[in-house]
This record gives sequence, C-alpha cells and structure tokens, in this order.
Amino acid sequence: MSGTYEGIRASVRGRFATIAATPEMEKKFPVGPKSAKNLRYDPKDIDHLPASVTESFAGVGNPLCLGEIHPGETVLDLGSGAGLDCILAAARVGSNGRVFGVDLTAKMVEKARHNATVLGVRNIEFLCGEIEDIPLEDGVAHVAISNGVFNLCPDKPRALAETARVLRPDGRLLMADILLEDQVTPEEVARLGTWSD
Repeated sequence: MSGTYEGIRASVRGRFATIAATPEMEKKFPVGPKSAKNLRYDPKDIDHLPASVTESFAGVGNPLCLGEIHPGETVLDLGSGAGLDCILAAARVGSNGRVFGVDLTAKMVEKARHNATVLGVRNIEFLCGEIEDIPLEDGVAHVAISNGVFNLCPDKPRALAETARVLRPDGRLLMADILLEDQVTPEEVARLGTWSD
C-alpha cells in the first residue's frame, strides 16, 4: 500500500509544482484570481494582492468564510500552496498571531515564502511536508484551515489524526473540499481524471 501512497504523492507533487511554475498551463481545473473570486473571496482582497500570490490559487472553496479567526491566534494552513489563505489569515491574527503553512510541493513553498517576503508579512512560516506527518508540535494551533487538500491525501485517517494532534483541545478546523460520491462509477472516475486532477 505504501508504494501506492508514494505514487499518489508523486502525482500530486508534480501537478502542483507545475501549477506553481506555470499556472497558465492548467486547463482541467480552475486556478487563479478569477477562481478565488468565484469561491466567495472578497474581490478587494484578491485585487490588492500581487499576481504571484493569486495566479497559482487552486482551492475548491473559501475556508476563511467558515468561521472566525481572532487576533493573536495561531493558524495552520494544511496544503498552503502559494500562500493566499495564509496571507489573508496573517492579516486576521495580526502581529501577535502566527500562521504556519504546510505544503507537499517544494515549488509552492518556495513561491509562498517569496510572496510573504514581497508583502512584508512576518508572522507566517512555510514548511515543506506531508499533512499525514505535520512538522509541528502538539496543540500548537487554534485553527487549522484546509482548501481542497484532504481529497488528495492517500491516508485520510492519518491526515485527520495529525490535524487533531496539532490543534489545541479547543481548536477548530475550517475545511473546504471535494468528495467522491458513492454513485460515481469507476468509469466516470477514469474519464474525469486522476487523484491530482
């Protein structure tokens, strides 16, 4: 099973490395600022950010509209991509708060770090890693956010257990994702795409 897991991770890593480097080449899945606005992100927030922050956005919803994030809190973004949700969360937690972004794709982490530097955002730290093995201490986060990432995890129970581990006892998970419904046939899955599609 672990070989299968590694194949899935390699496919996901490759797909999102391409979206980090050349987002305009993505044809199957909506990416970029227009997609963010269609998913209920505030157009003023999106238009205010440099293109490098929004062009590789590949979310499926807006987890930030699912609950409050308070000043001074610590937020963990699971699958942080180029950093859009982290940057918006960093503004909400303020200078006394902290945001961690974890992403499987080194090119996305590199791009996110660049974006935070360009914007002068100092309360974010981006880490390269799997959300099935989050590189943070127990109980560090008040809030975990995730935008279209759990569906890409080959070991979902492990990813959820790790999320629970890094959340404080009173922590919250704000998650937007996609699901494969029971009535979808294997033929439809084959026609519509792979794990990373």
